[in-house]
Amino acid sequence: MTELDLAGQVVELARRLAGPDAQAEVVVTRADLALTRFANSFIHQNVAESGTAVRLRLHVDGRTAAGSGSLVDPDGLTALVERTLAAARLGPPDPAWPGLAPASPVPPAGVFDEATAYASPDERAARVRAFVDAVGGLEAAGYCRTAYRSGAFANSAGHSAVGRTAEAAMDGIARTGGADGVARRCADRLAEVDGAALGVRAAAKARAAADPVELPPGRYEVVLEPAAVADLLQNFAWFGFNGKRYAERQSFAEPGTAQFDPAVTLVDDPLHGSALPYDLEGTPRHALTLVDAGTTTAVTHDRRSGAEAGVASTGHGMPGAATFGPIPHNLRLLPAAARAVGGDSPAPVGGSAASGTAGALADPDTAALVAGVARGLLVSDFWYTRVLDPKRLVITGLTRNGVWLVEDGVPTRAARDFRFTESYPRALGPGRVLGLGRHPVRQPDRVDGNWWEAPPLRLASWHFTGGASG
Repeated sequence: MTELDLAGQVVELARRLAGPDAQAEVVVTRADLALTRFANSFIHQNVAESGTAVRLRLHVDGRTAAGSGSLVDPDGLTALVERTLAAARLGPPDPAWPGLAPASPVPPAGVFDEATAYASPDERAARVRAFVDAVGGLEAAGYCRTAYRSGAFANSAGHSAVGRTAEAAMDGIARTGGADGVARRCADRLAEVDGAALGVRAAAKARAAADPVELPPGRYEVVLEPAAVADLLQNFAWFGFNGKRYAERQSFAEPGTAQFDPAVTLVDDPLHGSALPYDLEGTPRHALTLVDAGTTTAVTHDRRSGAEAGVASTGHGMPGAATFGPIPHNLRLLPAAARAVGGDSPAPVGGSAASGTAGALADPDTAALVAGVARGLLVSDFWYTRVLDPKRLVITGLTRNGVWLVEDGVPTRAARDFRFTESYPRALGPGRVLGLGRHPVRQPDRVDGNWWEAPPLRLASWHFTGGASG
């Protein structure tokens, strides 16, 4: 039985048990996830899981409830409908119920690679081996993963949709003494994940980060690598362009206002990569521009938040949206045009074991931005970031996996990690973006199907408040 047949069966079962006036929507998703982990430069775990999940949302007699299960035999599906119906009858009235998604065309899914969907443990292990060999004797740890999802949606209004996706990702660390270097990549095809290239990058960063010096806190010009920029995008997604937070006036977003530098264009673009072409409510997904050349243009909505705002859903229905709000899952910071990157030509890029602090510049894109910095910092990554002020999106957090002092366009020494406190929208505000790279890198998220894509970014100011232990 296909996922679509299964979804249709649950819809008919719901209408039979709850009555012909009941409104039902069903999402069926099959997921095959595989992960190869390594530590101390050896593979220590290879795991894989395959399962089918069925989610039912039911609106009956003015009340709404949702339920889910993984038993797809007749008894399991009947039990799912019965307990969801019982929950709906016990729940409070739901006057804000937005109704079901009407029948409408759904675009084809984005890229789908059969070889990635059915990749073997040996194929993932080969990339781990390449990473370990490339770090040249440093201690290595990380993972390589592949994921395949297929699914279907059906509702009692006659709407249905199907899709399938595949994704690969690798995240590795090389360590020397007390210094770490990291390299990450998320892609639609496992063939695009080059373990050796990632290992070379991570090792060069680790060696360049050795013997860091303590620098005073303050405001510094910064070049943020894609891993650090991904943290900005993730927080923009959860706390900025979230339609529920916007309605509650807890978001900085002001559609129609030039809140960002003209260099900034942000697009949630699920079909650019590995994502199903419909959301949890069956709404077709498509590219949504949230910031266009510095001007905020939209926030995301599911059917409920859209109805409350008087607009259509943007295709961002998701589990937990009633609590957390609808968020973008595949946010891209569009890169600069080739002519827009500063500098006549990229600076030379280090990467060998003897490259010293030049190894901090692991790619020409970052080197081109660093070349224009008179005095500032090159930052590899952020972590443990937390929101202090949701309205202004003031974030505190730590740097990680390498920070370097840049003087006259050259990384001159490694620095100890900093704690920072910064308003993310302010940091990317008008006049504050000094450069964007040409080549975006997709960063994996801990949640399957989510990713963040960005080039390196040069900003006029970032507020570092003290050492990481302070």
